[in-house]
Order: sequence, then structure tokens, then C-alpha cells
Amino acid sequence: MALVIIAGGITALLIAALVGPVFFHHHLIEVENSPGTTFEHAEAAFISASTLTLAIALGASALTSLAVSLILARRIGASLGTMSTAAAQVAAGRFQARVARPRVGAEFDELADAFNDMATRLDRDEDLRRRLMADVAHELRTPVTTISATVDALEDGVQQLDPQTVEVLRTQASRLTRLAADLAAVTRAETGALHLDRQPMTPQEVLEVAAESARDRYTAAGVELVVEASTHLPEVWVDADRFGQVLANLLDNALRHTPTGGRVGLGASRHGDGVRVVVADTGEGIDGVHLPHVFERFYRVDTARDRDHGGSGIGLSITRALVHAHGGTITAHSAGVGTGTRFVIDLPAAATVADLPTADLQ
Repeated sequence: MALVIIAGGITALLIAALVGPVFFHHHLIEVENSPGTTFEHAEAAFISASTLTLAIALGASALTSLAVSLILARRIGASLGTMSTAAAQVAAGRFQARVARPRVGAEFDELADAFNDMATRLDRDEDLRRRLMADVAHELRTPVTTISATVDALEDGVQQLDPQTVEVLRTQASRLTRLAADLAAVTRAETGALHLDRQPMTPQEVLEVAAESARDRYTAAGVELVVEASTHLPEVWVDADRFGQVLANLLDNALRHTPTGGRVGLGASRHGDGVRVVVADTGEGIDGVHLPHVFERFYRVDTARDRDHGGSGIGLSITRALVHAHGGTITAHSAGVGTGTRFVIDLPAAATVADLPTADLQ
């Protein structure tokens, strides 16, 4: 709109500057020999030239404004048409569609950027959905195949329903149950449908409870578990059961990847206005290529993290979702294979969380 007004104004000014003096001079010559005073002749010439100049200037300004408006309208229309076509492609499931910035205004450029960001996220989510479906099918295949083969063997009389066979069936059924429970848990946490019964707790108390729960397993595996928490730390606002599940997952993960004679440290320290909890082991470590993906569902770094070593493959996904539900963040660090792994959780202090509205705490 501003461009149309400016174009029309410049056109009117140029026409007036070019045409006005010519008409005024021409009229003075025409009335030079007419009766009347010089002032009367000049006044008549001015009125006539001004009227004619204004009419021409306004007409030219209107035509220029119309031309500029048509050009802009065509550009805007073409941009909206392109975006409409891309939106139809996205609606049809072709999330690779993108639109170029039309550069006809900041709002249109922002709209194009927002559309491209939306399409990118939808494309990524679709890839994750396809991979999730493939991974779930892969995870189900082994226990279902084992149960089916065992049942067929029982029906054919090849195998007897002895305690060993019952144990195989029970193990595979438990595996299916655990997978279903883990999928339900991570879905509730990621969608915000998980209710947290929060209360202020000291980091030392949280760590000691988690360590005591895992102590027997660590002793049996010959792995040292050490708790190191700084004194005078601020309280954290956590659900004891859910955050205990976070630490239990991390401690179980560390135990699986730490050989006999290794060491796992569970520590807490002040970090800014909050508390940092660290679970560090001296085990296998993780290659840097895999670090950005360790929290993804069913992602397996190598054969040491396959299903035969326990877990459904989404334990760390559940851990991240629960940490985020507590308003915290979790990251994984490792210098490479054979150097151990550190999982770092940053939580806000209870005093900080208590200042938030109640709706933000759910």
C-alpha cells in the first residue's frame, strides 16, 4: 500500500513539474494581447494551467498506482498460489514440499518460513513414525516368533511342557508386557498426560534412595556404586517415584555397560540456580556419532545394547521424557568407546519451581 501511494505521488509530482510550467507559459502567450491587466492575465493563466496540470497528474498517478497494484497483486497471488499448492501437497502426505520467500513484505516472508518449518517438522515426525512402527514390529517379532514356535512344538509333541519351556514362554510374555508398558509410559510423558505428585526433596535424599534400590544388583555384578553429593544444595521439586524411575533407568543402563571391577558414580552439585545430577560410569563409552541419538526410541548404539542385554530399547526415551516433565534437561557425554559415559541432568531448584503458576507444574 505504501509503495502504491509513493508511486502515485512521485508520478503526480513529476507530471506537475514537467507539464505545469509549459501550460502556464503557453497560456500567458495566448492572453498577452487580450484586454486586461498583467495581474489578471497571470491569474487566469495560473488557474487554467493548474487545473489542467492537476487533471493530467492525477490521471497519470492513478494509472501508475493501478499498474503497481496489479504487479504487486500478481506477485502476491502467485506466492499464495504456490503456498496453496504446497499446502495441498502436505495435506496429501508429501511433506517434502517447500515454498520460496516471495519477498513482497515481511509478513509473507515470515509466513513462508513458518510453512517451511512446519513442513520440515512434519517430515521429520513422519520419518520418526515410520521408524517407530518398523522398530515396534521388529521388537515384537522375536518374542512372538519364539512363543509361536514353542506352541507349535508343543502341539506336534516335539517338545514337552516342562519347567524350562514354561520359563521360555513366561520370559517372552514378560518381554511383550514390558514393551507395552514402556511404550505407554513414554507416550504419556511426551504428551504431557503424565501426572506428577511433586514435593520438595533434598538431592542427597533422592540419590540415596536410588542408590539403595540398585545396591544389591551392583554388588552381585561386582561394580562399585559411589554416591557423591555436595552439601547445602537447594531442594528440588520432584515426584519421588517418577524421578526415582529416571535414576533407576540410568543406573541400570550404567550397570549393563560397565564390566566387573568398574565404577559408577552418582553425584549432585549446584548448577546456576538449580541442581545438576550426574550418573557417570567407567564402562564401554559411546562413539560421538551415536551421542545425539541415544535418547531416541529403539536406537541401539551397537551389539552391546541389543535386546539380549535387557531393556526394550526405550528406557532412555522414558528417562528424557520424565526429566522434561520435571522442567529439567538431560544430556549424554562420552569421549569415545572405552572411556565411559556421563549422563547429566539439570533440574530447577524447588524455590524456583514454586514460583510458577500451578498449571505449569502439571
